[in-house]
Amino acid sequence: MDERLRERLIGWADKYNDKEYFKEDPVIFPRHFASGMDGGFTLADVEIAALIAAHLAWGRRSMIVRDCTRAFDEMCWKPYEYVMNGEYRDEDASLHRTVKWSEFAAICRRLREIYSTTDSIEAMTNGQIRTMIFGRKADPKAPDKKINMMRRWMVRDDGKVDLGVWRHSDKKDLLIPLDVHVYETAASLGLTTRKQKDIVTVMEITSAFREIFPDDPCKGDFALFGYGIDNKD
Repeated sequence: MDERLRERLIGWADKYNDKEYFKEDPVIFPRHFASGMDGGFTLADVEIAALIAAHLAWGRRSMIVRDCTRAFDEMCWKPYEYVMNGEYRDEDASLHRTVKWSEFAAICRRLREIYSTTDSIEAMTNGQIRTMIFGRKADPKAPDKKINMMRRWMVRDDGKVDLGVWRHSDKKDLLIPLDVHVYETAASLGLTTRKQKDIVTVMEITSAFREIFPDDPCKGDFALFGYGIDNKD
């Protein structure tokens, strides 16, 4: 990797790995529950909040925050209690863009079944979260952006933007959350030459960042975010 590009990526990552830039971002919802774990919230509250926030994380950030707030208002800001009570808002009306309340209810039902036998979903694979929680078809080629973003929130532990509440996972193993914007930014920087937005491309971009941040490749996610901020038209 070109040394000048390497230095720029390090600079963006250091600058933008800061709560200041994430005041209106879906990570604020699991952070709310993580910050209250000493006062009664559980790891399951944080996990459920992260799953719901990640699932709704597409589109403008202001809309995501608005609609996540609607979801947590429905839960009375007690995600685990709401899930385990088993009574969900289940209708065809939109919760967020094309995500309906019925989809939200289905996720809650699946979570109730899972939490009836475990205290945490940390050990679940991406494929299991995709199929057993989000109800999607198995797809080993999928980039699983939402799941990888949720993992970043839960695992990275530098005390800045991310939460670090999953203590049995290693941030070395995290993968870059890949959506269209991240792909276009990474491609423009030469971090991938592939056209497909699939898991192979995710691995390629993650490997490029592993050269810079060998113990924490997902710190590179903040570099891509920073590039987008610093290079707005």
